[in-house]
Parts: sequence; structure tokens; C-alpha cells
Amino acid sequence: MLAWQPKTVVPSCRVAAPKAVLVWQFDNPARVVSQDFSREKRLLTPRHFKAVFDSPTGKVPGKNLLLLARNNDLDHPRLGLVIGKKSVKLSVERNRLKRLMRESFRLHQDSLVGWDIVIVARKGLGDIENPELIQHFGKLWKRLARTVPAVPVVKAETVGVDSPDA
Repeated sequence: MLAWQPKTVVPSCRVAAPKAVLVWQFDNPARVVSQDFSREKRLLTPRHFKAVFDSPTGKVPGKNLLLLARNNDLDHPRLGLVIGKKSVKLSVERNRLKRLMRESFRLHQDSLVGWDIVIVARKGLGDIENPELIQHFGKLWKRLARTVPAVPVVKAETVGVDSPDA
């Protein structure tokens, strides 16, 4: 017989809770955007960034940063981040800013449907504390959401009975 008793090993039960609950479109007619930040919600290629930089339909200047946005004709928004070493020196600060920006975007993306958004950081952004940044981003998302994507208006000329040309 052993002098010591082996500990009973209980397997740990790690249950991963989903970040967001998806709702079938038939259950709720309102548009529901999942709260994740998957690959489809990011601007990935230089072509995507260039499209936003070349012709932004919305600009929202903020404290030490600039939001550029463009209509993307999708049912979800996409985010791109531009934080250079020149703007924020320390990589720790750049990574903290990216985390905060992504999380804020993730929580507000239901009001940003249809936008490609690029956030351009400027000098001094790394010096702002987290609570102030979170509040600032909340205000910026609301301002951008109020900006409706510009839809080109096409005038259709009708020639008929009510027209002065008839």
C-alpha cells in the first residue's frame, strides 16, 4: 500500500461561451450583426485601404486621430487601423490602442453597418488613458453613425402627360 494517496484528478470542464448570439433572420425581422471581430470585419488588403483613403464619404476628426469611412455595400462594417511608429513610439502603446479600438468597434458595429472605416492615429494618442479613449470612441462612432453614406442621386427625366415638354 502506498504511503501517500494520489489525488483524484478531476478533468476541468472548460466551456467556451459564444461571444455573441446569432439570431435567425426569420425570428427577428430587424437586422442583427454578430458582435464578433472575425476576418470578414477587417480591411485586409492594400486595395481596401486605398479605396477608403482615395474617396472617403465620411470624415470624423477626433482628439489625436481621424476616422475615414466609405460605403461598402455589405451587411456588416469593416475596420482598418493605421498606427505608425511616428505617431505612437512604443509598441506596447500601439498594441493597447489597437485592442481598445477593436473592442470599441466590436461593441458599436451594429450602428455602423455598411461602412468601411479606417482609423488614422496621430501624435499624442498613446498618452490618453483607457477610460477616456473608450468614451471618445463611443462619441466618434455615434457621430459617424449619424453620417448617412452618400448615395448618388440620379435624376430621371420623364416625358409624359404631366411633363411640360409634352
